[in-house]
Amino acid sequence: MAAQPIAENLFTEDMSALIGARNKETGQIFFPLPLTASDHIEPIALATRGTVWTYTVQRFPPKTPYAGPTDIETFKPYVVAYVELPGQTMVESRLTGLTPEEVEIGMEVELTAIPLDPDAPPAEQRLIHAFKPV
Repeated sequence: MAAQPIAENLFTEDMSALIGARNKETGQIFFPLPLTASDHIEPIALATRGTVWTYTVQRFPPKTPYAGPTDIETFKPYVVAYVELPGQTMVESRLTGLTPEEVEIGMEVELTAIPLDPDAPPAEQRLIHAFKPV
């Protein structure tokens, strides 16, 4: 079994874009997609490139309900950023493909998918959205 997204309605079917939502009344775009149709939204594919608006470094395992690696001895710090998708919304996401020292506010990034737990067996892999440097 191939790795699967961590949640339904996270990516488009071909996993080339995140699925956001546009409010039918106001036009406001947001992410993630709401869970009920009563929110007066329509799903849309979000832009796949954006810029880092701000970021922080997660240096210890998050608390429950975090589903990734939690062993304090083997935990690897990672960067979490708000990525501004031009004309749409901001998305909270991991950054990948760089060290915390390489991150710059305003840097251009593009969407990718990464395993939440790289050490999990392939049949148990769950993919999350992330952004990497362009």
